[in-house]
Amino acid sequence: MCEGCNRRRFLEGAAASGALWALHFTSRAMLGGEESSGIGPTSQPVKIYKVYGGRVGDSYLTQTPEELERLEKYFAELERKLGDVKFIGGDMIPPATAEQIAPKLSGADALLIVHLSGHGGVAPVMNKLVEMGLPTALFSRPFSGHGWMYFPRWRKQGCKIILLPTSDINELERAVTLLRVPARMKQTRIIVVDGHPHGTAAACRPEEVKKRLGAELVAVPHDRILETMKAVDLKEAEAEAEHYWITQAKRIVEPTRTEIIESARMYLAVRRLMEEEHAQAICSDRCMGDPRGCLTFSKLNDLGLVGACEGDIDSTLTMLLFGYAFGVPGFISDPVIDTAKNVMIHFHCTSATKMDGPKGERLPFVIRTQSDNRQGVALEVTHRVGQPVTCAKLVNLETLLINSGKITETSTSPLACRTQFAQSVPDARRLFLNWGADVIDTPGTMTLLHRVVFYGDFMRPAQELCDIMGLKLIEEGGA
Repeated sequence: MCEGCNRRRFLEGAAASGALWALHFTSRAMLGGEESSGIGPTSQPVKIYKVYGGRVGDSYLTQTPEELERLEKYFAELERKLGDVKFIGGDMIPPATAEQIAPKLSGADALLIVHLSGHGGVAPVMNKLVEMGLPTALFSRPFSGHGWMYFPRWRKQGCKIILLPTSDINELERAVTLLRVPARMKQTRIIVVDGHPHGTAAACRPEEVKKRLGAELVAVPHDRILETMKAVDLKEAEAEAEHYWITQAKRIVEPTRTEIIESARMYLAVRRLMEEEHAQAICSDRCMGDPRGCLTFSKLNDLGLVGACEGDIDSTLTMLLFGYAFGVPGFISDPVIDTAKNVMIHFHCTSATKMDGPKGERLPFVIRTQSDNRQGVALEVTHRVGQPVTCAKLVNLETLLINSGKITETSTSPLACRTQFAQSVPDARRLFLNWGADVIDTPGTMTLLHRVVFYGDFMRPAQELCDIMGLKLIEEGGA
């Protein structure tokens, strides 16, 4: 694995996600040449409180005043770059005490500590701030004193903290990007069609989702979507179908032009509904109806929103977390295992075409029927062979199952859903025998089966995301 390549990929994604998700919280924003029409509430910047631990000077194991100036300049530039972050505070311990700083944290979304110096005496003071429970990142360069040896204890104790013992200041961008996620989840509204989410027990309870992640589940009847569709002008639907689907497809196999236009009409209706509800995501178990929701969810995911099929609330939440953190959409998959090739094969009929994110190029696609009954309109998307991917699923609002690999091949088997590709795994047999890692205890094929695939290798930042979200990470199929 190329650490430099992965780090560069993350930082590019982090910058993209900052701009992307800020757009969805700002009215009349332009995204990919398309007007978002004000999806989501008005953005409130994520407030991150800065604290400097230790003194500056010219003594042994102490950062210089010039270094503090460089840090302040870096934070100002990072604030401008990300666009939706505001750094506040800037207290230095000492002379400030934890008792003086603690009341100021009440208005902050996250805490950032920069370890400047100290042999350990400053650690107990910072410990009082860390234990207040805000998502926290701590940056400690080499030669900043011996206090670093106390910091790992906070993580072991379950504190929500990212630890950065590094000489590379740019790693702070990754940490700050992740610190935004809990605040953004608290601003999130998810439309659940007919109010019937499917998934693990905790995720299906709106009060638990609100308590643990901050997101709000909003029940909307399917009939409201159908009524909204009737109000969509036919010419607008025709233009949408032509512009985004018909003229961009490699070819059209089974569906008629009328069927594609009706699918575009559904997309416009759902998007209008999301605007009315200030929602960033929708999940529906009515997506197999007439018209089907495949094109609707594909377009929403292309735009950086979340459209999740089969009412899968676990996958919906997984896609939101990765979207806020990394700026990429997810592909909900019905996986199977092939030990002969040591791969996990992913397939489904709903796939985004911009898997690199809204600013990325579209993948080639063919417009087909859905595989299940050869009806409706779906996509056969050709995914990129050699592309690093991460496969994940949030379970019971407390555990993230995850593994990573590369796309090894694509296929078009008539036995599976339209979009198909294989992902390399360390040990396919071990993955098969330990599927679900004994943490999925909810009956139901979809709940146990579905996983979400994202472009990019996010194993390390996903662990850091779990650290500040209070989640447990399990490498599914790992040793």
